[in-house]
Parts: sequence; C-alpha cells; structure tokens
Amino acid sequence: MLKQVVLEFPVELPEESLKDREALKKGKETIVLELLRKGEISQGKAAELLEIDRWTLFDLMAKYNIPSIKMSSED
Repeated sequence: MLKQVVLEFPVELPEESLKDREALKKGKETIVLELLRKGEISQGKAAELLEIDRWTLFDLMAKYNIPSIKMSSED
C-alpha cells in the first residue's frame, strides 16, 4: 500500500518543475533520510523505500552526515 505526501508550492513555480523526475527523486530521498536521521525508520526500511542497496544507502548517509551507527556517550 502506498502513501501520498502532498507538498504546497507558490503559484509562481512553473508547472513543469513539479514534474521533474530528478527533483521528485531528490525530494523523496530527503524525506526518507530525515526520517532515518530522526530514528523513525530503520536503515533497511530506508533502503527499501529508496529502492537501493544498503551500500548505496551508506553513501547517501555519509553525504547527508547521518551516522551509520548510533552510540551513546557511554559507549
């Protein structure tokens, strides 16, 4: 089952910009990685949602400065 996210933009934004596949892919990537950063989804779920393997996910996490391992200050 799919869920849909609705984003609102100013009227001035050209309609064709909202259909740009690369922009839409980056938007989805940003949302998924932010959920991962907040701990709301697992790395496995993030990779599944982005349809990528775990190694590619680790590269994206590095790009967005998301640690691959969460450690407490005691560790």
